[in-house]
Amino acid sequence: MNRAERLYRIDALLKAKPHSLQQLQDALESSRATVVRDLSYLKDFMQAPIEYHRTDNVYRYAADAGRFELPGFWLNESELCALLATGQMLDQMQPGLLAPYIGPLRRRIRDLLAQSGHSARAVADSILLQPMATRTTHPERFGTIAGALLEGRALLIRYRARIRDEVTERVIHPQRLIRYRDNWYLAAYCERAQGLRIFSLDRIDRAEHHAAPRPEVERKALERFLGGSFGIFSGSATAWAVLRFSAEASRWVADEVWHPDQIGLWAGARYELQVPYSDPRELLRDILKFGPDVEVVAPSELRTLVAERLRSAASVYADDSPLR
Repeated sequence: MNRAERLYRIDALLKAKPHSLQQLQDALESSRATVVRDLSYLKDFMQAPIEYHRTDNVYRYAADAGRFELPGFWLNESELCALLATGQMLDQMQPGLLAPYIGPLRRRIRDLLAQSGHSARAVADSILLQPMATRTTHPERFGTIAGALLEGRALLIRYRARIRDEVTERVIHPQRLIRYRDNWYLAAYCERAQGLRIFSLDRIDRAEHHAAPRPEVERKALERFLGGSFGIFSGSATAWAVLRFSAEASRWVADEVWHPDQIGLWAGARYELQVPYSDPRELLRDILKFGPDVEVVAPSELRTLVAERLRSAASVYADDSPLR
């Protein structure tokens, strides 16, 4: 019997009638210390109105406390997502050096999910985390990159950049692995660029250890680089985008967090969102997906860029016939 099951059992027993500590021990087939801890957890964490009646030497629910119900699920949103995401990622792993450890880790995650009071299978079958546009990362290269990061070692990589469609070799010093929008990225100091850069792991087609000395990268500088502006194209913000959404789109966007430093304002039924950014590429894609339901108010450079992309998209359908 796990803890969740014991707590539900104690709740049911005390609702039926008062019980002594020994009676609870017998019913739960648990030690005195375990039952005492469970009673304390119910009182202190679950706010159960349990009281000890010294004269009768029993535990009971306070008569004047009203009806008490245990919550149906005890994991908060972030805990649930973390456990389910970890479990799903483990299920997708290919056999490797960690294979002997994956089984026990999976069992531990199932045990934690079971603390909700429901079976791990029921939780996993009932709640789905749906990855989208996930790109494949070579497992051995991932291990090489992660190992270099943890060991403080440099890497010589061959990188196939999407934007310029070019292949370069670079010596980099890994600083942080990032899981963002269902894909892996590496923040690293690049000797070629003489600064911090973001690399998509699926575009690294070769990685090997290198003997280059590790440069000093201040933690504050790294945090500013990663969190200073919108999206994965990091760096200190150089501008603020001011976006005004239609009344319909506002009902969604007003509940979203695009950036920790964003500013949101209501103007009647329309929502205005302000976010800092340094590179417009990712922000541009997120703006364009709203089509006519968003207007870029400022800056003028971003407004012009969005207008040009929309005109270009419309021109594809100008003759109203499919592409050949």
